[in-house]
Amino acid sequence: MKDNGPTTHRFVCVLNKKIELGRALNALGHLAVGLHSLYDVTSQFRFQTYIDADGTEHNGISDNPFIVLKAKNSNKLRELRIILKDKGIPFTDYTNTMVEGTYLDQHKQTQGTKEADLEYFGICFIAEHEVAKELTKKFSLYG
Repeated sequence: MKDNGPTTHRFVCVLNKKIELGRALNALGHLAVGLHSLYDVTSQFRFQTYIDADGTEHNGISDNPFIVLKAKNSNKLRELRIILKDKGIPFTDYTNTMVEGTYLDQHKQTQGTKEADLEYFGICFIAEHEVAKELTKKFSLYG
C-alpha cells in the first residue's frame, strides 16, 4: 500500500438536533453521498482498501476524519450554509422538502418553498482541518 501521508481535510456534517434520529441518519447518508458527487475523488477525498488477516478486502473506506456535529436548529444551519457559500466551500444540504415522495415530488415541493421557509435537516462539507474547526466551533458533537 502506498502511503500518501496524513490527510489534510476532514468531512463535517452538522445535523439539526431537533430532527428525530431516523430522519437525522437518513439526512446524514444523503448528505455524505451527495457531497462525493461535487468533487474530483482524487483531490480532498482519500480512500483506502484494508485487508484483514484472512485476506478479505474492505474497500472504499475514507481515511479522512468524519465529524458529525449538531446545530441547535435550522437557522444555525442556514447561517453555516451562507458562510460556506460566501467562502466558496462546496457543500450539500438536506431540507424538509427532500424527504417525502418521489424525487419529482421533492423538486416540486422545494421549488414551491422560499429559502427562508425551508427547515434544514443538515449540511455536509469537506475542508482543511483548521478551516473546518473554525467554521464549526459553535457546534458540539452529535450524540
